[in-house]
Amino acid sequence: MFTGLVEGIGKIKDIRRIQDYMRLSVTPQIDVTDCQTGDSISLDGVCLTITEVANGSFSMDVSGETLSRTTLGQLRQGDSVNFERALRLTDRLGGHVVLGHVDGIGKIRKKERQQNTWLLRIGVNKELSRYIIEKGSIAVDGISLTVNACEKDFFEINIIPHTGMETTLLKKRVGDQVNIETDLIGKYIEKFISSESSIRKDKKTSGSDFETLLRNEFGQ
Repeated sequence: MFTGLVEGIGKIKDIRRIQDYMRLSVTPQIDVTDCQTGDSISLDGVCLTITEVANGSFSMDVSGETLSRTTLGQLRQGDSVNFERALRLTDRLGGHVVLGHVDGIGKIRKKERQQNTWLLRIGVNKELSRYIIEKGSIAVDGISLTVNACEKDFFEINIIPHTGMETTLLKKRVGDQVNIETDLIGKYIEKFISSESSIRKDKKTSGSDFETLLRNEFGQ
Protein backbone atom coordinates (compact mmCIF):
# COMPACT_ATOMS: atom_id res chain seq x y z
CA MET A 1 0.00 0.00 0.00
CA PHE A 2 1.19 3.52 -0.82
CA THR A 3 0.24 7.15 -0.18
CA GLY A 4 0.75 8.66 -3.61
CA LEU A 5 3.45 10.96 -2.21
CA VAL A 6 6.31 10.28 -4.60
CA GLU A 7 9.67 9.89 -2.84
CA GLY A 8 11.78 10.66 -5.85
CA ILE A 9 12.55 10.16 -9.50
CA GLY A 10 14.50 7.20 -10.82
CA LYS A 11 16.26 6.60 -14.12
CA ILE A 12 15.77 3.42 -16.10
CA LYS A 13 19.23 1.85 -16.05
CA ASP A 14 18.50 -1.32 -17.96
CA ILE A 15 15.61 -3.14 -19.64
CA ARG A 16 15.67 -6.82 -20.48
CA ARG A 17 12.95 -8.82 -22.20
CA ILE A 18 12.80 -12.36 -20.84
CA GLN A 19 10.19 -14.57 -22.53
CA ASP A 20 6.81 -13.14 -21.52
CA TYR A 21 8.01 -10.60 -18.96
CA MET A 22 10.39 -7.66 -18.64
CA ARG A 23 13.11 -6.97 -16.08
CA LEU A 24 13.65 -3.32 -15.16
CA SER A 25 16.64 -1.87 -13.33
CA VAL A 26 16.20 1.61 -11.83
CA THR A 27 18.71 4.01 -10.33
CA PRO A 28 16.92 6.35 -7.90
CA GLN A 29 17.92 9.86 -6.85
CA ILE A 30 17.83 8.95 -3.15
CA ASP A 31 19.54 6.33 -1.03
CA VAL A 32 17.65 3.02 -1.14
CA THR A 33 20.07 0.86 0.81
CA ASP A 34 17.25 0.03 3.22
CA CYS A 35 15.32 -1.66 0.39
CA GLN A 36 15.48 -5.43 0.35
CA THR A 37 14.61 -8.20 -2.04
CA GLY A 38 10.90 -8.92 -1.72
CA ASP A 39 9.92 -5.36 -0.80
CA SER A 40 7.06 -3.69 -2.65
CA ILE A 41 7.69 -0.49 -4.55
CA SER A 42 5.52 1.73 -6.73
CA LEU A 43 6.95 2.58 -10.13
CA ASP A 44 4.85 5.16 -12.01
CA GLY A 45 1.93 3.98 -9.89
CA VAL A 46 2.43 0.25 -10.50
CA CYS A 47 3.08 -1.98 -7.49
CA LEU A 48 6.09 -4.20 -8.18
CA THR A 49 8.33 -6.51 -6.16
CA ILE A 50 12.03 -5.79 -5.83
CA THR A 51 14.02 -8.81 -7.03
CA GLU A 52 17.52 -7.41 -6.54
CA VAL A 53 19.28 -4.47 -4.88
CA ALA A 54 22.85 -3.78 -5.99
CA ASN A 55 25.20 -0.84 -6.57
CA GLY A 56 22.62 1.80 -5.70
CA SER A 57 19.99 0.39 -8.06
CA PHE A 58 17.06 -1.99 -7.71
CA SER A 59 15.51 -4.42 -10.18
CA MET A 60 11.96 -5.67 -10.69
CA ASP A 61 10.21 -8.16 -12.94
CA VAL A 62 7.13 -6.94 -14.82
CA SER A 63 4.64 -9.57 -16.01
CA GLY A 64 3.06 -9.58 -19.45
CA GLU A 65 -0.32 -8.81 -17.88
CA THR A 66 1.07 -5.69 -16.20
CA LEU A 67 2.79 -4.61 -19.40
CA SER A 68 -0.50 -4.84 -21.29
CA ARG A 69 -2.46 -2.80 -18.72
CA THR A 70 0.05 -0.04 -17.87
CA THR A 71 2.55 2.28 -19.53
CA LEU A 72 5.60 0.35 -18.26
CA GLY A 73 5.94 -1.44 -21.58
CA GLN A 74 6.62 1.93 -23.22
CA LEU A 75 9.68 2.68 -21.07
CA ARG A 76 13.11 3.05 -22.63
CA GLN A 77 16.58 3.13 -21.12
CA GLY A 78 17.25 6.58 -19.64
CA ASP A 79 13.57 7.41 -19.06
CA SER A 80 12.53 8.95 -15.74
CA VAL A 81 9.97 7.29 -13.47
CA ASN A 82 8.26 8.14 -10.18
CA PHE A 83 8.90 5.78 -7.30
CA GLU A 84 7.59 5.32 -3.78
CA ARG A 85 8.44 2.68 -1.22
CA ALA A 86 5.56 0.85 0.48
CA LEU A 87 3.79 2.55 3.39
CA ARG A 88 4.82 1.53 6.90
CA LEU A 89 2.29 1.43 9.74
CA THR A 90 4.18 4.22 11.51
CA ASP A 91 4.07 6.56 8.50
CA ARG A 92 1.66 9.44 8.02
CA LEU A 93 -0.95 8.99 5.30
CA GLY A 94 -0.30 12.33 3.66
CA GLY A 95 -1.92 11.59 0.30
CA HIS A 96 -4.62 8.93 -0.02
CA VAL A 97 -4.70 5.12 -0.04
CA VAL A 98 -3.05 3.93 -3.26
CA LEU A 99 -2.72 0.20 -3.93
CA GLY A 100 -0.57 0.34 -7.02
CA HIS A 101 -3.20 -1.62 -8.95
CA VAL A 102 -3.62 0.48 -12.08
CA ASP A 103 -7.22 0.69 -13.33
CA GLY A 104 -6.40 1.93 -16.80
CA ILE A 105 -4.43 4.30 -18.99
CA GLY A 106 -5.26 7.94 -19.62
CA LYS A 107 -3.97 10.29 -22.32
CA ILE A 108 -2.94 13.90 -21.76
CA ARG A 109 -5.17 16.11 -23.91
CA LYS A 110 -4.22 19.53 -22.59
CA LYS A 111 -1.28 21.07 -20.74
CA GLU A 112 -1.69 24.73 -19.85
CA ARG A 113 0.32 27.12 -17.67
CA GLN A 114 -1.83 29.03 -15.18
CA GLN A 115 0.34 31.57 -13.35
CA ASN A 116 2.29 29.39 -10.87
CA THR A 117 0.54 26.10 -11.62
CA TRP A 118 -0.11 23.84 -14.57
CA LEU A 119 -3.48 22.49 -15.64
CA LEU A 120 -3.57 19.00 -17.13
CA ARG A 121 -6.61 17.55 -18.87
CA ILE A 122 -6.46 13.77 -19.08
CA GLY A 123 -8.75 11.73 -21.29
CA VAL A 124 -10.17 8.47 -19.93
CA ASN A 125 -12.74 5.91 -21.02
CA LYS A 126 -16.22 5.64 -19.50
CA GLU A 127 -15.21 2.65 -17.40
CA LEU A 128 -12.72 4.82 -15.54
CA SER A 129 -14.71 8.05 -15.47
CA ARG A 130 -17.53 6.46 -13.46
CA TYR A 131 -15.20 6.37 -10.42
CA ILE A 132 -13.85 9.90 -10.81
CA ILE A 133 -15.57 12.72 -8.93
CA GLU A 134 -14.88 16.42 -8.57
CA LYS A 135 -12.66 17.14 -5.54
CA GLY A 136 -12.04 13.41 -5.17
CA SER A 137 -8.62 11.76 -5.06
CA ILE A 138 -6.89 10.11 -7.99
CA ALA A 139 -3.43 8.66 -8.63
CA VAL A 140 -1.73 9.66 -11.89
CA ASP A 141 1.55 7.82 -12.49
CA GLY A 142 1.56 7.11 -8.76
CA ILE A 143 1.02 10.74 -7.71
CA SER A 144 -1.84 11.50 -5.33
CA LEU A 145 -3.81 14.41 -6.82
CA THR A 146 -7.17 16.15 -6.41
CA VAL A 147 -9.65 16.19 -9.29
CA ASN A 148 -10.60 19.80 -10.07
CA ALA A 149 -13.17 19.01 -12.75
CA CYS A 150 -14.44 15.95 -14.56
CA GLU A 151 -16.67 15.03 -17.48
CA LYS A 152 -17.69 11.70 -18.98
CA ASP A 153 -14.43 11.25 -20.90
CA PHE A 154 -11.83 13.41 -19.13
CA PHE A 155 -10.77 14.99 -15.85
CA GLU A 156 -8.59 17.95 -14.93
CA ILE A 157 -5.90 18.37 -12.27
CA ASN A 158 -3.62 21.22 -11.24
CA ILE A 159 0.09 20.67 -10.65
CA ILE A 160 1.74 22.93 -8.09
CA PRO A 161 5.45 23.85 -8.44
CA HIS A 162 6.60 21.38 -5.76
CA THR A 163 4.83 18.44 -7.43
CA GLY A 164 6.17 19.54 -10.80
CA MET A 165 9.76 19.56 -9.53
CA GLU A 166 9.59 16.32 -7.53
CA THR A 167 7.81 14.13 -10.11
CA THR A 168 7.90 13.40 -13.83
CA LEU A 169 4.44 14.78 -14.60
CA LEU A 170 5.46 18.13 -16.12
CA LYS A 171 7.90 16.32 -18.41
CA LYS A 172 4.90 14.77 -20.11
CA ARG A 173 3.56 16.20 -23.36
CA VAL A 174 0.13 16.34 -24.91
CA GLY A 175 -0.57 12.88 -26.31
CA ASP A 176 1.54 11.05 -23.71
CA GLN A 177 -0.10 8.27 -21.71
CA VAL A 178 -0.25 7.96 -17.92
CA ASN A 179 -1.28 5.27 -15.45
CA ILE A 180 -4.55 5.92 -13.63
CA GLU A 181 -5.74 4.44 -10.34
CA THR A 182 -9.12 5.71 -9.17
CA ASP A 183 -10.13 6.08 -5.53
CA LEU A 184 -10.59 2.73 -3.79
CA ILE A 185 -13.63 3.90 -1.81
CA GLY A 186 -15.82 4.42 -4.87
CA LYS A 187 -15.15 0.91 -6.16
CA TYR A 188 -16.04 -0.66 -2.82
CA ILE A 189 -19.26 1.35 -2.55
CA GLU A 190 -20.32 0.28 -6.05
CA LYS A 191 -19.56 -3.37 -5.23
CA PHE A 192 -21.50 -3.17 -1.96
CA ILE A 193 -24.56 -1.58 -3.58
CA SER A 194 -24.47 -4.09 -6.44
CA SER A 195 -24.21 -7.03 -4.02
CA GLU A 196 -27.05 -5.72 -1.83
CA SER A 197 -29.28 -5.26 -4.86
CA SER A 198 -28.52 -8.80 -6.05
CA ILE A 199 -29.27 -10.28 -2.60
CA ARG A 200 -32.60 -8.48 -2.38
CA LYS A 201 -33.53 -9.65 -5.85
CA ASP A 202 -32.66 -13.25 -4.98
CA LYS A 203 -34.71 -13.07 -1.78
CA LYS A 204 -37.67 -11.67 -3.66
CA THR A 205 -37.41 -14.40 -6.29
CA SER A 206 -37.10 -17.12 -3.63
CA GLY A 207 -40.16 -15.79 -1.84
CA SER A 208 -42.21 -15.78 -5.02
CA ASP A 209 -41.18 -19.36 -5.84
CA PHE A 210 -42.22 -20.50 -2.35
CA GLU A 211 -45.64 -18.84 -2.69
CA THR A 212 -46.14 -20.50 -6.09
CA LEU A 213 -45.29 -23.90 -4.57
CA LEU A 214 -47.85 -23.41 -1.80
CA ARG A 215 -50.58 -22.52 -4.28
CA ASN A 216 -49.85 -25.54 -6.48
CA GLU A 217 -49.63 -28.00 -3.57
CA PHE A 218 -52.49 -26.77 -1.43
CA GLY A 219 -54.66 -24.95 -3.89
CA GLN A 220 -54.33 -21.62 -2.12
